[in-house]
Amino acid sequence: MDIRDVLGRNMFRFRKKLGLSQEALADRAGVGRGHIGAIERGEQNITVLTLWHVAEALGVEAADLLDEEQAARVERPKSNKSR
Repeated sequence: MDIRDVLGRNMFRFRKKLGLSQEALADRAGVGRGHIGAIERGEQNITVLTLWHVAEALGVEAADLLDEEQAARVERPKSNKSR
């Protein structure tokens, strides 16, 4: 699995577990909502600093967002571009 897919699936999983919207997570992490959506869909690379901010916002370690075994159990959200 591509590392962007792993990151996106895990971000989605932790965000949903906390009951956060993409907008709420974006506000907590100090990034744009569209950026969160693109990351969750595996469409965008992020910096290490953004990874750290997102992990802090979700209350997890950055390594938790890169856990391939956990990501394999999560269905990644669909892209809005096909709608």
